[in-house]
Amino acid sequence: MIRGRCLCGGVSFEIDGPVAGIQVCHCSECRRAQGSAFGTNLPVSADRFRLVSGAELLKAYESSPGKDRVFCSTCGSPVYSRLHARPDRLRVRAGLLEDDTGLGLAFHFHTGSRASWWPITDDLTQYPEDRPAD
Repeated sequence: MIRGRCLCGGVSFEIDGPVAGIQVCHCSECRRAQGSAFGTNLPVSADRFRLVSGAELLKAYESSPGKDRVFCSTCGSPVYSRLHARPDRLRVRAGLLEDDTGLGLAFHFHTGSRASWWPITDDLTQYPEDRPAD
């Protein structure tokens, strides 16, 4: 069981079962949404994600057509994103995960638009544009 929570603790969740590695997105939209050089995401089947508390605090913002970014309305922590075309799949923000998950990084994507001031120094696979399908 993987647990996570937002900054204020109002939203907490659990993820059940095996999950893929953490994916690092360098697109300009993720940089703006996270306020950082990249976003770190964990693709999760929606049926393995359970909201423990804070459903009433969640707000969604359609950042681009067909894509919602869901966040805590109290502290602003991004919780997950979802595509309207794939409601069965969530991309949970890895920065919210608690404890040692044992998860590692899987790959970088949208590296063609990465922040010029953040070098990628590991040997993980880099995709200049979108990631492979989950």
